[in-house]
Amino acid sequence: MPDHTLPQLPPGFRFGTSTAAFQIEGATTADGRGPSIWDTFAARPGAVVDGATGDPACDHYHRHAEDVALMKRLGTTGYRFSVAWPRIQPTGSGPVDPRGLAFYDRLVDDLLAAGIDPMVTLYHWDLPQGLEDDGGWLNRATVKRFADYAAILGETLGDRVTHWVPVNEPNVASLMGYGIGVHAPGKALMFDSLPAAHHLLLAHGRAVVALRAAGAVGEVGCANNHAPMWPASDDEADVGATKLFDAIWNGMILEPMLLGRYPFDLGPLLEDVVQEGDLATIRQPLDFYGVNYYNPMRIGAAPEDSPMPFEFRELVGYPTTDFGWPVVPDALREWLVMLRARFRAALPPIMITESGAAYGTGPDEHGVVDDQARIDYLASHLRAVEEACRRGVDVRGYYCWSLLDNFEWAEGYTQRFGLVHVDYETQVRTPKRSFEWYAGLIAAQHAKDSLG
Repeated sequence: MPDHTLPQLPPGFRFGTSTAAFQIEGATTADGRGPSIWDTFAARPGAVVDGATGDPACDHYHRHAEDVALMKRLGTTGYRFSVAWPRIQPTGSGPVDPRGLAFYDRLVDDLLAAGIDPMVTLYHWDLPQGLEDDGGWLNRATVKRFADYAAILGETLGDRVTHWVPVNEPNVASLMGYGIGVHAPGKALMFDSLPAAHHLLLAHGRAVVALRAAGAVGEVGCANNHAPMWPASDDEADVGATKLFDAIWNGMILEPMLLGRYPFDLGPLLEDVVQEGDLATIRQPLDFYGVNYYNPMRIGAAPEDSPMPFEFRELVGYPTTDFGWPVVPDALREWLVMLRARFRAALPPIMITESGAAYGTGPDEHGVVDDQARIDYLASHLRAVEEACRRGVDVRGYYCWSLLDNFEWAEGYTQRFGLVHVDYETQVRTPKRSFEWYAGLIAAQHAKDSLG
């Protein structure tokens, strides 16, 4: 039976929500916004379920005041959102479009007025198409363009933004977008996608430097997708395949950011890409380490004729979300404890920058969205964080993915992660029962903190 007691988190623990620009904003051609790789990819027949595009999404660009009011009602103390690079520089370089910058300026001010600290992600996968036309993240010159863009936002918003994330999930962006092609820009380069991963990490480092040089007063961290890797069996081939994929998925981000090196097995694959000083640039001191967690992965050795030496196996024996992802909250505890044990002094305080689940429950005849499965998911994962904290892991916050139902990348509008139901035809927002549960948890935490 699910445990319905509220998780007990440390004093000052931050509860937030997360979104991404392309997934909620809509208005893809409004006020001078240029095309991104996701606009191009979504227009490709068969690339996205049902041929869905980023318009209108949740029309957040025009309805942000309503969404801030929802967050205030929720009582959340933090909101992680991303800036659409094509709104700031439509082609990825050159003059700034003041209309796009003004939107985020208003959003930050409105959040602060509502008592909500903004966590700004500079890049959540919507690369300006003009840069992709020049090679995208395979082109080292894109790193310089990104550093320039980071400086612009640091100079404009740096006096008010409390937390910064330069690049969301560089492993997902590179491997899904350039490795196997199921995300934008849709290139299937397999191991030849590793230069894109390196350039995204280098962009992270250059952006950290640019933000601090611009006088940004907020904390600077990251938001990296991590998953425990479980071998399909004790067979040596399965264990070896798991170790290799763990190095690619987890180690390729962790080790450069925290230790200034790549995993040993990946070094030969990157020796022609990494230039002198790159790893020192990537290894910038961070104020927090952001973990995006959804589920562990079960890995086995691939057949000899496979293009890759590993393959994904079904993780049986666990409930699944509507997305088919296994629900394994204890794996989050496992990952957090392992992370601290492995990196110790190199690891800054941890923030769960994304965690959530897709369940498609809609309003009933009374307009109530009874998404008990999401409540159970959040409660169990927050109890996993509670247990990690008891074991000495310094976790400072949990940002639920997501505030709103939204455009779920290649799945279009078929997967709903939101605390708030969105009717995409009418744009009516309906807070779900999980919204009210999360609000109650936040209120209880605030009450406990106020008592000291």
